[in-house]
Amino acid sequence: MTQLDPPAVGSSAGPPLTTHAGVVTRLLAAAVDAVVVVVLAAVLDLAAAGARFVWSPVNFRWPRPTTEVIVLALLAVAVVYLAVGWALAGRTYGARLLGLRVLSSRHEVLGWTRSTLRALVCVIWPLGLLWCGISRTRSAVADLVLRTVVVYDAQPYARIRD
Repeated sequence: MTQLDPPAVGSSAGPPLTTHAGVVTRLLAAAVDAVVVVVLAAVLDLAAAGARFVWSPVNFRWPRPTTEVIVLALLAVAVVYLAVGWALAGRTYGARLLGLRVLSSRHEVLGWTRSTLRALVCVIWPLGLLWCGISRTRSAVADLVLRTVVVYDAQPYARIRD
């Protein structure tokens, strides 16, 4: 497993990685991520419609999915987006904008399994994020269940030590 190097003492790299992110910052990052998910879903819908049009332009009709299909598609896009962001970089686009990073409780980069499970918990029960507003350790429900932390880390890339 890999572990992030903490910023050097006295450096201007920002708060140490032990500073857990608060509820307001995490909610703002989640709001940015929600917008990204909607845009990604819209792009995927347009791409699918374009492929159907190219395949059969004469018989093309704009798809009219049911509400259930739309909701399931948005949830699936959200899970994939969050899992990929956390597994590859430890952050999503919203987290990067706000200088946050998701790590294991040992401050290691999450793997694919834990990232996917955390994404599922966050998507299935988004109100669990509000728990970090009253938790002494600023832990959301997903953090408690999967032993993860969200820390302030404004560094653009994770410094990984082997």
